[in-house]
Amino acid sequence: MSDLTTVTCPDCSAEIPSDLYFSVKQVCTTCNYHFAISPEKRLSYLVDSDSFVELDTGLFSVNPLDFPDYELKLARDAERTGRRSEMMTGVAEIGCFPVAIAVGDVRFMGGSMGSVIGEKLTRIIECATNRKLPLVTVSVSGGMRMQEGTLALMQMEKTAAACVRHSEAGLFHLSIVTDPTFGGTTASFASLGHVILAEPRARVGFAGPRAVASIREKLPENFQKAEFLLEHGMIDQIVHRHEMRDFVVDLLDFCSTSENINV
Repeated sequence: MSDLTTVTCPDCSAEIPSDLYFSVKQVCTTCNYHFAISPEKRLSYLVDSDSFVELDTGLFSVNPLDFPDYELKLARDAERTGRRSEMMTGVAEIGCFPVAIAVGDVRFMGGSMGSVIGEKLTRIIECATNRKLPLVTVSVSGGMRMQEGTLALMQMEKTAAACVRHSEAGLFHLSIVTDPTFGGTTASFASLGHVILAEPRARVGFAGPRAVASIREKLPENFQKAEFLLEHGMIDQIVHRHEMRDFVVDLLDFCSTSENINV
């Protein structure tokens, strides 16, 4: 930010007045760059007013492997975000359609997936299955939580299995991937939606940019951008943040007319 009344776009350097910045849902008015946003803001842009009820607020990360400085980083990000975990989960309504929803927070440990995300996700997916609700997941993640080692990696299978059970119950899963979504998040629940949407220019992939650079091979330009992935069939649609709520309502309306979802 250049001062208290304007926000600087990191993509085109345009100066956006703060009041305008929030009224346009934190999207640059010059180049359409989609800023990273908090889960609270994401929910306010997506779900019906006052409909969200958060669940499992008492779950938070600890340091099971006694990884150096991990507790300090957790405390730092908890103070910075006002939250004790990297994901909000709960039930809400979108266009009056009841849903179970999970929204990541890139500000908390880069949104990396550890045992708490895995547990919160599994619980909300199981809640959706038991209540026969559609599931909406909004992903933002730098990958797996290295400070939790194998415990973090186990969450890929855990969340994927919960998604499969939800799907086998004939229930709809909408996955929205935002910038960035990498690593085991992409390789698990984020890729298991019946429909996968992305915000414009979102970076999505398995290996992050530094890991990709280490293989020293020439790869297609922007191969981890949403536009490339749409062209190659990895996602279903790119939806501007301004249009996301209406698009999701239409999807939920369409799916509500079907007795089940068969994939």
